[in-house]
Amino acid sequence: MRIAQISDIHLKPEGELAYQAADTAGALRKVVDHLNHLVPAIDVVLLTGDIADGGRLGSYHLARELLAPLKMPLFIVPGNHDHKGRLADTFPEHAYLNPTPDGPAGGFICYAVEGYAVRLIGLDTVTPGDHGGGLGPERLDWLNATLGDRPDIPTLIFMHHPPFASAVGHMDLEPFKRRDNLCRIIQRHPQVERITCGHIHRPITLRFGGSVATVCPGVGMQIPMDLRPEAPSGFVLGPPGMLIHYLDQSWGDPPALLTHVELVEDHEGQFGGFHPFYDVENPK
Repeated sequence: MRIAQISDIHLKPEGELAYQAADTAGALRKVVDHLNHLVPAIDVVLLTGDIADGGRLGSYHLARELLAPLKMPLFIVPGNHDHKGRLADTFPEHAYLNPTPDGPAGGFICYAVEGYAVRLIGLDTVTPGDHGGGLGPERLDWLNATLGDRPDIPTLIFMHHPPFASAVGHMDLEPFKRRDNLCRIIQRHPQVERITCGHIHRPITLRFGGSVATVCPGVGMQIPMDLRPEAPSGFVLGPPGMLIHYLDQSWGDPPALLTHVELVEDHEGQFGGFHPFYDVENPK
């Protein structure tokens, strides 16, 4: 099974640049085209939040238009820059985006996707008005019960905020709420092969709760490598990025879930296309 993850598009309404600098619509067009041409084909795409930059309705209309050419199923969780109501209104066929307030996760966008070799669990880590993420008691209880329902299936949890400090100072000002509670739940459910997130706009990997946690690079812009606590808040423009999570069943039982970082570059322009390896491979 091949799972693509994209995150942090930060779309403005048609014709506007994000932060007066980033052509995020152009970046998303390249990403969608790239996804549609990957070989072997991708089975499913996960979009882990910050679809819009300021939650305006025009941003979601543009997102719907640009995502429409995708040839594979798409599953979404919101980010802190998103407006959940406008997101749900723009993607009405994604019924999980409009949960009832008295639902099992307390009205948050939490759901499980069944029927694949990897079980997919989307978690809503957003509290409206907060930049930092977290999970309240109702969402944690829902996750624990949902994981307990299917302990025999490799599982990937996808959400916007990473439940750990990133060492990018300006992104760590608001810690993830109830991180330790989430960690204990993951420890109780060893079928969780991956917890994958967005928000930080750069690839990160670490151990969390006995599993592996990853962060997806951004589509719209990237946060530079500057781990000083006083590093300024800002971004750089670079190739849009994504993660490809691949369940390799040739490993036997249990199979391995591999994660690759994929950058969408203009290979035909700057780098001249595909170049084959040849000549000596192991000099003596």
